[in-house]
Amino acid sequence: MNWFSQYALFLAETATVVIAILSILIFILSQRRKLSIVAGRLSVKDISQEYEQIKDDILMSSMDELEAKQYTKDLKKQKKLEKKQAKLAVKQKQKQDKSSNQAAGAKPKLFVLSFNGSMDAHEVEELRQEITAVLAIIKPEDQVVIKLESPGGVVHGYGLAASQLLRFRTRNIPFTAVVDKVAASGGYMMACTANKIVAAPFAIVGSIGVVAQIPNFNRLLKKHDVDIELQTAGEYKRTLTMFGENTDEGRQKFKQELEETHLLFKDFVKEYRPNVDIEQVATGEHWFAAQAKDKGLVDEISTSDDFILSHLDTHKIISVSFQRKQKLSERISKNVVKNVERLLFRQGNGL
Repeated sequence: MNWFSQYALFLAETATVVIAILSILIFILSQRRKLSIVAGRLSVKDISQEYEQIKDDILMSSMDELEAKQYTKDLKKQKKLEKKQAKLAVKQKQKQDKSSNQAAGAKPKLFVLSFNGSMDAHEVEELRQEITAVLAIIKPEDQVVIKLESPGGVVHGYGLAASQLLRFRTRNIPFTAVVDKVAASGGYMMACTANKIVAAPFAIVGSIGVVAQIPNFNRLLKKHDVDIELQTAGEYKRTLTMFGENTDEGRQKFKQELEETHLLFKDFVKEYRPNVDIEQVATGEHWFAAQAKDKGLVDEISTSDDFILSHLDTHKIISVSFQRKQKLSERISKNVVKNVERLLFRQGNGL
């Protein structure tokens, strides 16, 4: 029986070691998973070739067969020459400083960011990561463009998003905001931080105003003999409530707070768009870009694709995006919101 007890002890020790190793591995994997959810992944991609391909396809589609063959032949020669020059530039970069590298023919970069904002502007976290990454490597000759889409949302969320974009402005980095569909309210607050605003003809911009609406169930609760106790410390800790009985004094204070927020919004736009008649445009109205250009809210009429294409010959186009790994609950809620918005737009007015 002695050998049996020794064998059992050996198995127990082996099992203990294996379990310990597996526990450590599981812990490491779980920590890495947590970090990946929080940190996400930064994607930096040279998209110049994609736009070059679009340009070449359009040109070739307008040529006859002989012209297309000759163009393809010339294009191959040009690509070969550019590849040779790029190799030469890399060699010179290893020997020379930045200024001589620029003289060797290296193109400045146009960094392309995208922001598609929701009501709470939670996408600002991804934007913060992207801006930090660009600021870490950008050079004086480079530029930045952000493709901006947002109907606005909560003040503090879009205030932070605008502050993130101001990091380019305060460092004197040429920065353009391009709007293809909508940049209204908080979205326009973000856009006006740019040195230049470009928008598609039917893009919606403006809506420089503040809105708040709160349902009140007090009468319904009273009807069913339900009392609500609301205790506060501070005269204006709560001005309007959903369940208590609102007062004229509370309504007046709430309105005052909206006016103060509107004033801050107007001052912000006026600071970064000094040519705008702020009293004329800060009525809460929105305009199509073709109309907004006359009011100084937009500088140029163009789509984001055309704007980027116009820099193709002079700049290297670099797309920068931060992709945060989302939880299952976030993905489900995002899909639900999208489906609701799609249903509302389908039922609403449109062209």
